[in-house]
Amino acid sequence: MTGIKTTGEKKLMFFSGRAHPELAEEVAQQLGVGVVPTKAFDFANGEIYVRYQESARGADCFLIQSHTAPINKWIMEQLIMIDALKRASARSITVIVPFYGYARQDKKHRGREPISARLIADMMKTAGADRILTVDLHTDQIQGFFDGPVDHLFALPLLADYVGRKVGREKLTVVSPDAGRVRVADRWCDRLGAPLAIVHKRRDKDVANQVTVHEVVGEVKGRVCVLVDDMIDTGGTICAAADALFAHGAEDVIVTATHGVLSGPASDRLKNSRVSEFVFTNTLPTPGELSSDMDKISVLSIAPTIARAVREVFEDGSVTSLFDEQ
Repeated sequence: MTGIKTTGEKKLMFFSGRAHPELAEEVAQQLGVGVVPTKAFDFANGEIYVRYQESARGADCFLIQSHTAPINKWIMEQLIMIDALKRASARSITVIVPFYGYARQDKKHRGREPISARLIADMMKTAGADRILTVDLHTDQIQGFFDGPVDHLFALPLLADYVGRKVGREKLTVVSPDAGRVRVADRWCDRLGAPLAIVHKRRDKDVANQVTVHEVVGEVKGRVCVLVDDMIDTGGTICAAADALFAHGAEDVIVTATHGVLSGPASDRLKNSRVSEFVFTNTLPTPGELSSDMDKISVLSIAPTIARAVREVFEDGSVTSLFDEQ
């Protein structure tokens, strides 16, 4: 006889960076495991140190880190944590990125620009990631940037079912805030049995975060409009779209987005908007300045969706089967 046979079973280990520990704890609870104790701190010059307190040898490791502010710090920490797992002889490393940083830089709009979303994927692969699991990428093409399996999860069932329970579906109109979201909005229409409208906008390519709304295509007068987007950053686009809907006679506007980035002037824009409710998932932590205005903001947990996907990956199941009903 040559070789050695082992009788050991597969072992799942769950790790988390420091960016969004609340989500990590929720996912771990859904999985019925604990987050592996990790020693992590910053040196005086800003360098990051990471060491796991348990052996990861031979384990299927799942590392969660959402790219919230300060985004570059948490991306770097995630890369260091991946490298630490690779050097600890992990059997496999699945990187869970609820919000994928730099996703908006997925192509060159003009000459001499980077494709930063591809760079992030390359760095994760180089660090040692075998697989990426993420939620609602800004564009589907980013899946092809990573040289390995990418499990792309969707928050649509969670968000659409929440809205469907709150508002009579006969009054709903699903609205895409721009042409790029029409395909996603169409899926909402199929799920809710609602008509579609589109807000046509033009963005100034030389001025970041500045949008001019032109017109609304579709019937919104007297309707409860649900604006659907993947992320809200400064809030300029979505608030301008909501104003256009009200100007065209909408009875009410609800805004839903998977990722509440909510940076810069977003806090004031959301509070002063006529939108009755903003609905996000907890892929990113809600900024502290908005926590006092939670009556207008609803946050739904994406943890059960991530946990189910993690279990399917670990048990060699089908992540796609989670969304077959779409």
